[in-house]
Amino acid sequence: MQKFRIGMVGVGETGTPLLKQLLDAPFVELVGVADLDLRLPGILLAKERGVPVTDNFIEIAEQGSRVDIIIDVTGSRKVREDLRRYMQFSGNTHTVIVHERVALLMLSLGPDAGWRPGMTS
Repeated sequence: MQKFRIGMVGVGETGTPLLKQLLDAPFVELVGVADLDLRLPGILLAKERGVPVTDNFIEIAEQGSRVDIIIDVTGSRKVREDLRRYMQFSGNTHTVIVHERVALLMLSLGPDAGWRPGMTS
């Protein structure tokens, strides 16, 4: 089975439940998780599971074609724009950036269906 190599940007309220699903998926290899706050429960969980963590989301993008998908769940327009700009500058046509709204859709379809922002898992 082909594994999807995924990086996540933002593991707060929205990102942590998605991170849990991705960590449990046998077809996913998490190549990195980024958040400005390295004390968040999602960051600690990623560390426990051996996933590289950083407070600089560009470090995930710098991995180039080693990353299939970058899931941006920060909700930050600046992060979204900076990611797009970096991808254009680097010439990386392999990696796909997934917007937060798509991540929310993914959460609503998973085992925690019914999850909504503001709910704890």
